Amino acid sequence: MSDLIVGIDLGTTNSEVAALTGGPVGGQVRILGPGDARMLPSCVGFSASGELLVGEAARNQQALYPERTVRSIKRKMGSDEKITLGDRTFIPQEISALILHELAEWAYHSLGVRPDKAVITVPAYFSDAQRNATREAGALAGLEVVRILNEPTAASLAYGYGDGTRHTALIYDLGGGTFDVSVVTVEGDITEVLASHGNNHLGGDDFDDLLADLLAAQFQKQHGINLRQGYPAAKARLWWAAEEAKKKLSFEPYVKIREEALVIQSGKPLHLEYEISRDEYEGLIRPLVESTLDSVSKALIDSRLKPTELDAVLLVGGSTRTPLVTNLLIQHTGLEPRQDVHPDLCVALGAGVLASRLAGHEVQRVLVDVSPYSFGVSYLGERGGFPYPHCYKPIIQRNTPLPLTRTERYCTSHPYQTEVEIEVYQGDDEDALKNILVGDFHIDGLTAVEGPNEILCRMRLDLDGILEVTAVEKRTGKAKHVTIANALRAKTEAEIAAGRKRIQELYQSRGADLLDQVWGAGVADEEEDYEEAAAVQIDSGKTVVMNPPAAAPGESKAQDLMDRSRGLLGKMHADDREEAIDLHEKIEAAIAAGDSAALEQASKALKELLFFVEGQQ
Repeated sequence: MSDLIVGIDLGTTNSEVAALTGGPVGGQVRILGPGDARMLPSCVGFSASGELLVGEAARNQQALYPERTVRSIKRKMGSDEKITLGDRTFIPQEISALILHELAEWAYHSLGVRPDKAVITVPAYFSDAQRNATREAGALAGLEVVRILNEPTAASLAYGYGDGTRHTALIYDLGGGTFDVSVVTVEGDITEVLASHGNNHLGGDDFDDLLADLLAAQFQKQHGINLRQGYPAAKARLWWAAEEAKKKLSFEPYVKIREEALVIQSGKPLHLEYEISRDEYEGLIRPLVESTLDSVSKALIDSRLKPTELDAVLLVGGSTRTPLVTNLLIQHTGLEPRQDVHPDLCVALGAGVLASRLAGHEVQRVLVDVSPYSFGVSYLGERGGFPYPHCYKPIIQRNTPLPLTRTERYCTSHPYQTEVEIEVYQGDDEDALKNILVGDFHIDGLTAVEGPNEILCRMRLDLDGILEVTAVEKRTGKAKHVTIANALRAKTEAEIAAGRKRIQELYQSRGADLLDQVWGAGVADEEEDYEEAAAVQIDSGKTVVMNPPAAAPGESKAQDLMDRSRGLLGKMHADDREEAIDLHEKIEAAIAAGDSAALEQASKALKELLFFVEGQQ
């Protein structure tokens, strides 16, 4: 066990891990990763031979084996949906646990210390079910989740001004699968979230879907084949091509998309060629981006601020690179958004800042967070002059600072009533049925009295967003307590232990320690020039970054070849892809076995294949 606490951004598209490096004095919070890698694709899969793949390797095989690969699992957190990968079935927490386990390995190979505690970020609008599922994923990965941190709050920590004066900022966070906007104030050492709004199901993935649909329509127009029906591999390649085109359109006015042999019909390969302009792409996504401005307005209204009272607009999340986002925000707020902290990394950096503080290191921010939701219980009241059993009034009001405890008084509705059913809702509508039912529980054995019997309902919401509800009979003190952790049943310690064992066994089944192939056997110190401000200064002093030693020459060249090959998998013909993947497996097996002759032979074959493939591009 160690006292190391890491900060983790468990993202929809990519995930990152950050920690204090260089010691508690003069150190920095940095993003950790092998070589130049800083973002782990949030993708998990199994190869054709059954090998577990996490991150880039899983992402690269998605086009070839979509039925063996899953991405964007964050959107399914808190649900009971089963994920099938080949002949294996998982729940969302287990998939997320595999990603968290990989990030913990990244931290271990960077720092030489294996983390056992973490701060994990979630969207501000994540429900209790989704937050608890995230905590369970951490437990399955062998991590004690010491804090669930809202992503906009984490971003404010990374963007902190630190000059002692009061600043007010709007944080616009558009990631791969979720959107949040928060209004925060920073004054001295205090960061306070005044209001939050957002959408758990809006992000860059939706932009990709729209663009992929456009490409599918173009293919159907060219060849008369609807790829949306019965062509999973072609659909996966289209989605991948759409994602790459989206990224390029942030910087280029046009992108030419070419996907060869998407479908083989009567022995003839059918290709897709299409050029899309940034204007056409932004026309596709404009309704989605404009919908985020409604949340911006609501957050400003809740914080009782006008756009002119903002000091800055801060952009978070890779999807904010789309110029349309910046342009619409300028029109809406009159401010030029800031992106001086890497938008993909700032949430993890902020989590690393808080993690360092929780580990006892000096930091410059004290966290004040708010509840993004209202919570209350239904009761028998009156609507429209008639009795109505689903009246609702919040006990906890949204945008109230956390942690908090609130109590409201209710009464039994019938003489000699000895039991009550309490339904807990999330929302603001006066009709409980228009809100979200998050839990219920039953109290019996109440005192049989002729008149109203008072029941006190107490709600406590902690910094992790976990809701505890207690109902107390006032006259006797008889109480019933429930934790509204998620819409699913919370797992027992035994189930967590069994799940953790399963995760460990999956990693052990990989055979060789693939991380050691990437990292080498040890850890070394060296200074590194870090691009795009991917660090947050904690104290003055020398920055020390821990990097792995270089791999042996033969292994290094083989890894370079595989990296080149993986970058071309989506553009290869089917036969070439199969050959490339087979050679990847032979190279990895040779490295694991220390067989230099087999490594040289497989590397030579892959090099020849790449020479042929690259010559066709």
